[in-house]
Amino acid sequence: MLFPEITPAQKRKNFRDALKTGKLLQFPGAWSPLVSMAIEKEGFDGVYISGSVLSNDLGYPDIGLTSLTEVAQRGRQIARTTKLPTIIDIDTGFGEPMSATRTVQEMIEMGLAGCHIEDQINPKRCGHLDGKGIVGTDDMVRKVAAAARGKKLDENFLLIARTDARAVEGLDKAIDRAKAYIDAGADCIFTEALENEKEFETFRKAVKVPLLANMTEFGKGRLYTYQELSNLGYNIVIYPVTTFRLAMGATVSGLHEIKAKGTQESLLDKMQHRKDLYTLTRYEEYNSFDTSIFNFTIKK
Repeated sequence: MLFPEITPAQKRKNFRDALKTGKLLQFPGAWSPLVSMAIEKEGFDGVYISGSVLSNDLGYPDIGLTSLTEVAQRGRQIARTTKLPTIIDIDTGFGEPMSATRTVQEMIEMGLAGCHIEDQINPKRCGHLDGKGIVGTDDMVRKVAAAARGKKLDENFLLIARTDARAVEGLDKAIDRAKAYIDAGADCIFTEALENEKEFETFRKAVKVPLLANMTEFGKGRLYTYQELSNLGYNIVIYPVTTFRLAMGATVSGLHEIKAKGTQESLLDKMQHRKDLYTLTRYEEYNSFDTSIFNFTIKK
């Protein structure tokens, strides 16, 4: 309850072992610790923490305004509440190469199982928007190599290099960049904003390390099913903003309803019931734990 049931090191090892099976691993996005608990309860393989969602939840657009401290602390809060491995988005690494090294060390110390670092320039933007800019390959290689040095705290930590080059330089150059990032120390490649099944297929044939697919809504490509991505040979699929969009959609709809009708009565069937929330947060177990601590009489 109050403490993680398994250590972060064990989560990282479990994640590595799961990747070796060849099974496609599903990582829905969590924007709060409670969401990560729900993801585990539903039987998923892991938890993903989106930099875009963390930024949006603070009221900012996704342009790189969050700090290392904000992201690391939220990462810890979310990762500690689940036995599942958690991957976090570190944007461009919060600075130059040395900062990327420190960022990876921070994420390991905060209990994360992996992170991804991208080759965009700042101010960055969502990977499925037009007008992105990317750094030179050599600059990104230096940053990936520096990030890989941060893994000395735990070699099981999964360093994922994300390339946004498809939309800027084309598919072939994106593949060339992916290979360079692997040579620099990346364990996995995040192929951002591929536009059709053929491109997913081509990337898989060209790159030999595990691949991560991003199934974000309203993006460049269609939303592929679990079976389709599995057949394409991908290893991890993230649903980065799905739970956040669901929550915000329901919240705004509910606010409209209350404003229009002056009561939330008609919304009750759409809400998580109190008893279900108490079950998820293990309310009864905490009460038993508390009672067991003070179960004695002090003699006068």
